[in-house]
Amino acid sequence: MQRIHFTGTDFARVRLRSSTGPLTEGVFALRLLTHPSSGDTYTRWRVALRTSLRGNARAVLSMRPDRTAEPLLRLLERTGHDGTAPAGRGGDGDGGVQEITRLALTAWRAGVYPYWEHMRGRLDAVCAAHGRIAATGGVEHLLSTLHPRIRWKAPVLEIDGGPDRDIHLDGRGLVLKPSVFLPGEAGRVVACERDSGQTVLVFAADPVLVDGWDELPEAGDTGDDGESRALSALVGQTRAAALRVLTDTSTNSELAARLGVSPGVASRHATVLRETGLITTRRVGSSALHTVTPLGMALLDGQLLDGQLLTGPPFTAGPTGLSFPQQARSA
Repeated sequence: MQRIHFTGTDFARVRLRSSTGPLTEGVFALRLLTHPSSGDTYTRWRVALRTSLRGNARAVLSMRPDRTAEPLLRLLERTGHDGTAPAGRGGDGDGGVQEITRLALTAWRAGVYPYWEHMRGRLDAVCAAHGRIAATGGVEHLLSTLHPRIRWKAPVLEIDGGPDRDIHLDGRGLVLKPSVFLPGEAGRVVACERDSGQTVLVFAADPVLVDGWDELPEAGDTGDDGESRALSALVGQTRAAALRVLTDTSTNSELAARLGVSPGVASRHATVLRETGLITTRRVGSSALHTVTPLGMALLDGQLLDGQLLTGPPFTAGPTGLSFPQQARSA
């Protein structure tokens, strides 16, 4: 059993996030691929993933569950936290860490990214549902309703399964992240996430809320209207998605989570959007807050997709995104 110990400060620092980045998603996808469960409903996804992995399939499928379970999850932990050796040490070596990391990111590209639009929408719905519970019943009610096998016994959150360990938050707070890759399990705790240092509880999402996450668009069906396709063609698919996300002001880490990319990648996309006048960024304490400009909103609304600004000169698409005249940048 895993036990998370709260202090009074931690209640104000509980956050829900639909994703904490590609490595986390890839690790749990790879873990599921190598750990078949009874009554498995993931057969279609497994077949598609194994086909997509191609040359990597042999390396992935040769990973024995009893040897890879802990190294995979330890890959997400910051080195040496709670006295635990980082993944790959004590016999595996740094080469082992690099190989597992490569396989996890390959699993993300093949088994998560193609489904990400459907998956993210459903995970967002899970977060919204739990957010409403917190808003009406408080954080303790939220913690007690995450999963039937996750129990709140103040001041400790108990999660069935996994290693027998105690995690003390000590004021750091807790990130709650739903996952579609935990069939038959309640959740797993990442005590100190390697990039952010945050404690993350990855919990099994309600199957009813995430049903259909593994559906791929039919051939010839883009799932977007003409304006969305034109926007993606102009600024790129990921930057177009970032622009839509930033209609709600977001920090860089929130943007990264919504896009399913690393904070560094999200920051680079935000820089391009800012330099083309589509978003603005302001600092509040240690956080950078991004929001869409009127020019960006006009682009999202399809008012600029004929290649003309509302009040003047044309813009062109360059190698890093949209290029605007100087007067457009001040809009």
